[in-house]
Amino acid sequence: MRNALMSRLIPWRRQHTFRDVGATCGGGVLLNSALIALLVALVGAAWITGCDRGAGPAGGPPPAAVTVTRPVRHDVVEWDEYTGMTAAPETVNVAARVSGFIESAPFTEGAVVNRGDLLFVIDPRPFQAALNARLADAAKAQAQATLAADQLQRYTLLRQQQSVSAQDYENVKSASDQANAALQAANAAVEAARLDLEWTRVVAPILGRVGRKLVTPGNLVNGGAGQATLLTTIESIDPMYCYFDVNEQAVLKYQRLTREKRRASARESRVTVLMQLSNETTFPHAGVIDFIDNRIDPGTGTIRVRGVFANPDHTLLPGFFVRVRVPGTGRYPALLLPDVAIGVDQNLKFVLVVGPDNTVERRTVTPGALFGRLRAIESGVSEQDRVIINGQQKARPGSKVAPTEQPISPDALPPVEDPNLQAPDAPTTQTRPATAPAASTRPATRGSAP
Repeated sequence: MRNALMSRLIPWRRQHTFRDVGATCGGGVLLNSALIALLVALVGAAWITGCDRGAGPAGGPPPAAVTVTRPVRHDVVEWDEYTGMTAAPETVNVAARVSGFIESAPFTEGAVVNRGDLLFVIDPRPFQAALNARLADAAKAQAQATLAADQLQRYTLLRQQQSVSAQDYENVKSASDQANAALQAANAAVEAARLDLEWTRVVAPILGRVGRKLVTPGNLVNGGAGQATLLTTIESIDPMYCYFDVNEQAVLKYQRLTREKRRASARESRVTVLMQLSNETTFPHAGVIDFIDNRIDPGTGTIRVRGVFANPDHTLLPGFFVRVRVPGTGRYPALLLPDVAIGVDQNLKFVLVVGPDNTVERRTVTPGALFGRLRAIESGVSEQDRVIINGQQKARPGSKVAPTEQPISPDALPPVEDPNLQAPDAPTTQTRPATAPAASTRPATRGSAP
C-alpha cells in the first residue's frame, strides 16, 4: 500500500507545485504547510499499515513427520567372533612298504576313495617267488618236524623199557624240539613273504579325498622304514575340524560366567560353534566344540580350541580360512532398539524420544551388543518410550513432531530357539541374568585364529 500511495503522490507533486497551489487557493504559505502536513500523515499511515501487515500472524511450517518405535524386551545370546582354519581329522601319507617298480595306479586324482580301494600296484612277481620259496621251506620244516616227532615217540617207549640210554633219549628229544622251532621259523617266513606280496597292492587306509600321484607307473620305489617313497596323500572329509584361538581375556570371562551358572562350560557340555566361509555373509555351518587345549600359549596369550562340523556334501575342505562364532554369554533378556535410532555426540550415545505431548527429548543411553540390526540398550530408555527411528534430522529437542508409530518386526528379533543356537545334547536352559554382562567383562580383543 505504501508503495502504491507514493507512486500516486509523486506525479501529482510534479504537476502541482506548492507555489501553484498557493496561488490558486490564495492561501500562500499556510496552504503549502497544510499540504506538507497532509503528505506526511498519509506516508506515516501507509508505513504503519505496511509494518502491521508484515508483523501479523503468518502460517508457520507444520510439525515434522517422524517414525517412532518402542523398545522390545527379548531373550538374546551374545556371540564372540574369532578367525580359524579348517583341518582334516585324519591325514595319511601313503608310502610304499616294499621296493619295486610301479605297474599301475588305478585311481582318479582328487577323487573320494573308500577304505580298501586300490591305489597302486607294485610288480608282485619277485614277492610271489619269494613266497613260494618260503612255502617250500615251510613244507620241508614240517616234514622234518614230523619225522622228529615219530622218532621221539619210539624212543619214549624204548626208554620206558630201559632199552635205550638216557643220553640217546635226550638227543632225540632235542632234535624234535629243534625241528618244531624250525617249522615255526619257516611258517613265520611264509607270513612275512605273504605280507610283502600283499603290500604290492597299495590300498587306501581311510575314507577321504586322495591327492595327486607323486609317483607314476614305471618308476622304482623304495619300501621300508626311513626310506619309503611317498606315493600320495589322503585326507578325511567328513566330519571336518576347525581350529581357532581364544584370547586370555575371553577365557577368563567364560570361566567367570560358568562359575555363576550363566554359561555352559565347553569342557563339560557340547557348546555350539557357528562357522562362516570367506564367500558367505551368514554363519550357516553349525558344529560343537569338542576339544580345548590344556594351556595358554605364552607367546600369543591364546588357547587352542577345536570345533567339529558335519560335512556330508563335502563342501568344507582342509585349509579354509573361516570365521567362527561361539556363545559369549548365556541367554538373558535385553531391551532391543533399531541401531539406526542411536546418535553419536563425541563419546556420548543418545536417542530422541517423543513425549506424550509430541515434544522431542534427547536421552543419553548406554548401548550394548548388536544383534543383527537391533542394538541392546542397557540404560536410558524403557519399553514405554517412543524412540525416533526415522526423521532425526528434522527433529530438534524441545520441538513438536508428528509421530507415526512403527512396531519392531518380529522377523528382526533374534530367534530364541534357532537350531543353530543350540548344539545336540547341549543344555537347553540356563540361568538367565536380569541384565547383560557388564561391558568391562567382555573380551577387549578378538582372537586371531585359535
